[in-house]
Amino acid sequence: MGGIKYYSTNRNINEAGFIPFKGLVSFKDALMMGQAPDAGLFMPERIPNISKGELEDLREKRYFEVAHTILEKFLYGDIESDHLFKLCKEAYNFRVPIEKVHDRKYVLRLDQGPTASFKDFAARMMARLMGALKDEKKSLNILVATSGDTGSAVGEAFKGVKGINVFILYPEGEVSGRQKKQLDTIGDNVTTLAVDGKFDDCQNLVKMAFQDKDLTNLNLTSANSINIGRILPQMIYYFYAYLEKSEEGEKVLISIPSGNFGNSLGCEFGRRMGLPLHKLVMAVNENDEFPRYLNNGNYQKLSPSKACISSAMNVGHPSNLARFFELYGGNVDKSGKVHKYPDLKKMQTNLFSVSISDQKTRDTIKNVYEKYNVVLEPHGAVGWAGLEAYYHDNGDYPLSISLETAHPAKFPEEIKSLLGFEPELPESMKDVDMRQGCPIRIENDYLKLKKFLESTIENK
Repeated sequence: MGGIKYYSTNRNINEAGFIPFKGLVSFKDALMMGQAPDAGLFMPERIPNISKGELEDLREKRYFEVAHTILEKFLYGDIESDHLFKLCKEAYNFRVPIEKVHDRKYVLRLDQGPTASFKDFAARMMARLMGALKDEKKSLNILVATSGDTGSAVGEAFKGVKGINVFILYPEGEVSGRQKKQLDTIGDNVTTLAVDGKFDDCQNLVKMAFQDKDLTNLNLTSANSINIGRILPQMIYYFYAYLEKSEEGEKVLISIPSGNFGNSLGCEFGRRMGLPLHKLVMAVNENDEFPRYLNNGNYQKLSPSKACISSAMNVGHPSNLARFFELYGGNVDKSGKVHKYPDLKKMQTNLFSVSISDQKTRDTIKNVYEKYNVVLEPHGAVGWAGLEAYYHDNGDYPLSISLETAHPAKFPEEIKSLLGFEPELPESMKDVDMRQGCPIRIENDYLKLKKFLESTIENK
């Protein structure tokens, strides 16, 4: 029996000169291609169900065991169960703490992996799946844009993987000093490119390379959240956190700091599988295109995106909005053009979104520390402020979980200015400041990137 097949979010676009990709591909092909030939994003033709009984059976299971059960429902036709179990055990060999803030309000700390970012969860699984499924005769070249944490998580996850080269583009002026140091010093089969531009520019350069027919022979693929291999592992921690803290039959309110919407999409997939979710809170920074859309039904991307202290969320048109629109019966392309609006009422029923200002982010960091002795960094503070905004509009909700997506030590200047001390470095970051390495600087110019990729990959 074959596994779940994947289709392009652009398959129904009917415009002069546009050729939609109407095919279905395996998970392996979707993983290796990154995005569909028509620049759409791959979506599973169906989202499998997890029964209440199966969910209850997972209580008190270890993280990697929950991961195996959830992922196997999508990957059963592509990879053997025993092999998948081994990969899950290798990928998830670190703690996943759930910190109590007050009452039954928790912070899910996704900052304990090798690069102290939630991106470790998806990147480590994806690297193992790619290593297991790739054609042994061909080298794979991963091109990824990052606003901070994705790049270092992907770079570390793929470092030393035979037959895979990684090229990371990041906006030189928009990452924290420590994030930059992490990115610049990975080395080995990982090359970092510091772009003179914004994150959206980096993302556009990557998308242009994928669409460039001249580069077909370079065997390029993506590790950004446009790749379905990044989304599926991001379902797991919602199930894990729910199972750790809920009573049987109870629902949970989850707040997610949201930039490119891959993390929120993982939660939406989880809800459709059977995660008992009361509401999904999508908290954004001052890049407020999505809450505005949910409020007035008219989508307009923000260009250029606004630079906020929660830098990994500085996104003016989230890539994964295409998948959200698809799930609710609509279509938006990578340029931000809406071809068909989704069911707004259904979206409003399941989703709550709010924009959190930099000032509110800073106030939240201070207030949560002063009241509860819990240290949040800017992204986690946006998530917590989103939870509080939901309570303000809709009243309290007993079981609530907010995500902390990066370790506070990644933002030492901001934390020190607000709380008066630098957070202690996690084990994984203790050697970062001592590491040596520098990026290759590149202009925001696609032809220069193309030339660089062609000459570098041919010489590898």
